[in-house]
Amino acid sequence: MTMAGEWRLIREEARDGPMQMALEEVAAETAADGGPRTVRAYQWSPSTLSMGYRQEAESVDWGFCEREGIGVTRRQTGGGGIYHDEFGDISYSIVAPAAELPGDLMDCYEVLCEPILDAFHEMGVEADFVPEKHPVLHEPACYLRALHPAHDMVASGRKIAGNAQYRTRDAVIQHGSLSYALAPERHLGVFAAPGVDEAGFRERVTSIREEAGIDREEAVAAVEDALATWCDASEGAWTEAELGAARELADEKYATEEWTRERIS
Repeated sequence: MTMAGEWRLIREEARDGPMQMALEEVAAETAADGGPRTVRAYQWSPSTLSMGYRQEAESVDWGFCEREGIGVTRRQTGGGGIYHDEFGDISYSIVAPAAELPGDLMDCYEVLCEPILDAFHEMGVEADFVPEKHPVLHEPACYLRALHPAHDMVASGRKIAGNAQYRTRDAVIQHGSLSYALAPERHLGVFAAPGVDEAGFRERVTSIREEAGIDREEAVAAVEDALATWCDASEGAWTEAELGAARELADEKYATEEWTRERIS
């Protein structure tokens, strides 16, 4: 399908978890108010555990995260927690008015995942949606949950990317995590009881570096270029107003203990 409206590409920026999540909400407000739609790649700095919207705080090893300097925030999307390594993770988001996208969730995933599959193709990674559901290995961990054909991508039979969506103020936000390189001890260490060892993790998960052997910079560029080509986006940047609103939202919501540890509904 042809994407409507004005689109901007924001190239990869390194920010902490609360700010990255706040920027997605702000981008949704911008799009809903008639401003540009946004595609972007982004980096979590420091490395961060993003908890799923309904994930129990007790499933996190808070001591490990503190000792290792790993940030913790909570996403607006469901599913399990994801450890976003500062080097090993490449994240992206797509934000647009809901009226311009399919109303059916599965149809919307198909449209918004198209540039991610294109990016993998450009990297030389033979990735596609998982053809059938895979059983759960560890419920709180996103990469070890049951794999779903609608939004989980695999290469060589192992998970390489996950995608999720939510809607707010008449906009759709899809974000996802692509595995560039694996750090199993940290992926598992952020959970209080991971329920699987490193060998089990490697049997379920692969990475871009393992599949294609390319540098991280090349992989990020492939994601950015595929996103921009998909929606004919122009080079863009956050406005000062957006950055200010995101800092306020990060401080008042995504960086708070109430949001990360105490939110229960």
